[in-house]
Amino acid sequence: MSLLIKNGQIITAEKDFFADVYIKNEKVNLIEQNLDRDAQDIIDAKGKYVIPGGIDVHTHLDMPYGEITSSDDFETGTIAASFGGTTSIIDFATQSKGKSLQDAFNIWQKKAKGKAVIDYGFHMIITELPDSQLAEMDELINNGITSFKMFMAYPDRLMLDDNTIFKAMKQAQKNGSLILIHAENGIEIDEIVKNALAEGKTAPIFHALTRPAETEGEAVERSIELAEKSGCSLYIVHLSTNDGLEKISEARKKGFPVFAETCPQYLFLSLEDMNNQNFEDAKLIFTPPVREKWHQQKLWEGLINNQLQVVATDHCPFCFNGQKDLGKNDFTKIPSGGPGIENRMQLLFEGGVNGRRFSINRWVDLTSTTPAKLFGMYPKKGTIEIGSDADIVIWDPNKMHTISSETHHMNVDYSLYEGMKIQGSAETVISRGEIIISNNKFIGEVGRGRFIKRKKGNYNF
Repeated sequence: MSLLIKNGQIITAEKDFFADVYIKNEKVNLIEQNLDRDAQDIIDAKGKYVIPGGIDVHTHLDMPYGEITSSDDFETGTIAASFGGTTSIIDFATQSKGKSLQDAFNIWQKKAKGKAVIDYGFHMIITELPDSQLAEMDELINNGITSFKMFMAYPDRLMLDDNTIFKAMKQAQKNGSLILIHAENGIEIDEIVKNALAEGKTAPIFHALTRPAETEGEAVERSIELAEKSGCSLYIVHLSTNDGLEKISEARKKGFPVFAETCPQYLFLSLEDMNNQNFEDAKLIFTPPVREKWHQQKLWEGLINNQLQVVATDHCPFCFNGQKDLGKNDFTKIPSGGPGIENRMQLLFEGGVNGRRFSINRWVDLTSTTPAKLFGMYPKKGTIEIGSDADIVIWDPNKMHTISSETHHMNVDYSLYEGMKIQGSAETVISRGEIIISNNKFIGEVGRGRFIKRKKGNYNF
C-alpha cells in the first residue's frame, strides 16, 4: 500500500515546513519537496496542515461501572476518536480485587481485539498490591504496559493507602515505569459527601461542591512527596485546579520528574455552567468535577509555560437517558464520566491556536508528541519523520464545525460542548498508511487497530 500527500504544510512539535510525504508499507518513506512517486492514492493537501495523528492517553472504553458500562466500546469509541484526528489511544485496564494484574490485561485485550479501528495501548490500574504481585509489574513491562495508575480517591473501591502507593512507586523506580495518580483526598471527600446528604443536598451540583479544590491540591502534594522519597517519575492525571498546578510547578522547578495532564472539560467548562436545581447538570458530572471559572486561565497558563505537558480526555461516556438518570434523587448515584474523545483536537486548536494562547507546534506537542514521548511510543508515533508510523492527519484550519450530539460519532446522547462553534477540523485521517476517514466518512475496517507494545518513556524533560 502506498500513499502520496502533496502540497501540504507539515507541522510537528519542532518544525513547520512545506513538503510532500510518501508513505509505503505503513511507514513514512520520504519527505521532500516536489516528490514524484507512483502511489495507489494521492492526496492534495494544499492549504492544509499535515500533522502527526493525535494520541489520547486517557480513555475508558467498555468500562464497567457498577451494573452498567460506559457507552462507547472499542469500536464506537475509536471510530469517534478517528473522526476527531486521534489515531492512537491508551485505555485503562483495571485489576479486580483478588485477581492478578495479568488477568486485567487479558480481559482488556479481549475487549479491544477485533473492535478497535486505531492503535491502542493500556495503562494498568492497581487496586491492591500484595508483595507477591510486585513482580507482575515487571512482567507487564515486558508485555508493553509501562505505566501504572493508582487512586487516592474512592475509598473501599479503588483507593490505595499511602504505604501501598509508596511500595508500587519503589517498584517503578527499579523497573523504570511511570506512576499515574488520581489525586484527590478520598477520605476527606467522603466525609463532606456524607454531611451533604444528611442535609438533604442531593442535586447534581453537590458533586462539585463536595470535592473542593483543596482536596486535589493536598493529594497532589502528597503524591509528589511519596514519589520524591521513592525516586520514581510521576504523572498526575486530569488535573483540574490551580491548587494542584502550583504544587506541580514547585516540584518541576526543583528538577523533579513530575508531569501532568489536563482535559478539555477543565479548560472550557466551569461550576458557573451548572444550575443548582436542574438535573441537566448530571451531564457535567465527572471526576474531578468542574471548578470555579478562574481555574481555567491558570490551566491554560500551565499549558503555555509547560507546567502541564499533555491534554487528554478522560473519555468515559454514560448516556443521560438510562444511565446518568440513575442518580436522579442522589448525586452520588450519577455515573461519573463524560464524552470527549472526538472533540479534543478541535477544542485545543480553537482555544489554543485560534485563541492565540500558543503556537500550532505547541498544539501538536500537547496532543501528540509529548504523549508519545512520556508513554514510550516516540518516534514510532507522535511525529512525522522517515521510518515513523504513517499516522497522519490532514487538518483544515478553515473548516467550520458546530459541535453537537446530533452529528458526533460517540455513542452517547449528549455533548458537553453542545452548540460550540469551532474553526479547524480533521479532513482526512490516516492510520498506519491507510486512509480511515475521508469526506466525513469512516472507510476503515473494524478491528484493524493493533496493540501498541510500549517501551519505557522518556522522563528527562
